[in-house]
Amino acid sequence: MRYHEFVESLKSVACPDGMEPCLQALWYDGTGHWDKAHQIVQEQEGRMAARVHAYLHRKEGDDWNSRYWHRHAGSVFPANMSLAEEWDYLVRQLLE
Repeated sequence: MRYHEFVESLKSVACPDGMEPCLQALWYDGTGHWDKAHQIVQEQEGRMAARVHAYLHRKEGDDWNSRYWHRHAGSVFPANMSLAEEWDYLVRQLLE
């Protein structure tokens, strides 16, 4: 799937089949279902799952928890990036 196809899929009523869990989480977040996104990503392991988890807690407004997950991901809290930019960055990274 390409980026523009992913963005277009946000208009669908269901998450497209075959997406890996971190991308599913970002899809649900992109459709306004933060709780579902968080549920998916918290069941995953690995650096990318931790990175998406960090984004979700930043979006929630819980910067402390976001920084915790950034440490697990080996990434840096993106203080100079908007949430929309961060979402876009993560989606593009996962689609590469």
